[in-house]
Amino acid sequence: MSTSPVRGARSAAAIAVLLAVAGCGASEPVPAATATAAAGGDGRTRYPLTLDNCGEQVVVQAPPTRVVSLDQGSTEILLSLGLQDVLVGTASWTDPVLPQLAAANASVPRLADNAPTYEVVLGADPDFVTASFGRHFTTGGVAERARFAETGVESYLSPTDCEDGRSINGGGTRTRLLTMDSLYREVRELAEVFDVAERGERLVADLQRRREAALEGVDAAGTTVAFWFADTKTPYVAGGLGSAALLASEVGATNAFADLDDDWPAVTWETVVERDPQVLVLGDLARARFPGDLLADKVAFLESDPVTSTLDAVREQRYVALHGAEMNPSIRAVDGLEKVAAGLRDAGAGS
Repeated sequence: MSTSPVRGARSAAAIAVLLAVAGCGASEPVPAATATAAAGGDGRTRYPLTLDNCGEQVVVQAPPTRVVSLDQGSTEILLSLGLQDVLVGTASWTDPVLPQLAAANASVPRLADNAPTYEVVLGADPDFVTASFGRHFTTGGVAERARFAETGVESYLSPTDCEDGRSINGGGTRTRLLTMDSLYREVRELAEVFDVAERGERLVADLQRRREAALEGVDAAGTTVAFWFADTKTPYVAGGLGSAALLASEVGATNAFADLDDDWPAVTWETVVERDPQVLVLGDLARARFPGDLLADKVAFLESDPVTSTLDAVREQRYVALHGAEMNPSIRAVDGLEKVAAGLRDAGAGS
């Protein structure tokens, strides 16, 4: 098997192709019983439904009818389940919505491009609030979950941000590599909450199918990669246990910062040069809030900075471009997996 990384002009062509691809990610399947324990033989949810959700007990008396999603990842799951009519607000977007969800999303109010205030969320009069990241449910975030509960609003946190009952993004640290099982669980649980379990199973099956297709013929063993999410001064790169690390693991590549436990630790460019990754996976964040969010800005920085321009990966333009949402734990993780795998396959990393 070849283990060549993405190279030169071929990688430049790959970036254009990869940015046009849309999709999600996958791993080992989660048994259907995990997410459908409260469903009857007819596939319908039996209420009240009780979920153990990252150290909290969520009790749903009936399908929610007014939902605020605090993150793009959560929003796109709900839209994929055909639940746009119950969405009364979304927030925290890094990228445009998936093209196939654009029509459904058009009528959903955006409360904020970033995190909204608690008052703005309550102004949407929700009966259910979802989040991909636990920072929203901390002091200094939107509001603690107990505060939502005081107003009769149930809250739900993605299992991708939870380990052993604590939120990773809300102050915890991973001890185990994230797998796609957590994403499948999120899809199935949300589908159960809204009494659309069959739609959830179809979505999970599609994610699994796409993962298998993406990985066919790809083996990047011996190829080192680094994932740069944002910030030109102190770059945030993927540590060894989060969503981007999962992408590297799936294709068989070595994450250059696998020894760091945080999902997105800040490092120095001198450290990046010392570790000398063969391929750079670059986040293209349409939010454009900070220097280096956009792909073009990242490439311009890498190729002009006296430190980063010494990297072989920069000199040979060994780049793979991902949207920010594709580097986060969401259904767009297979989009990211498809793009990384395609770039490596194009370079000959496979049998």
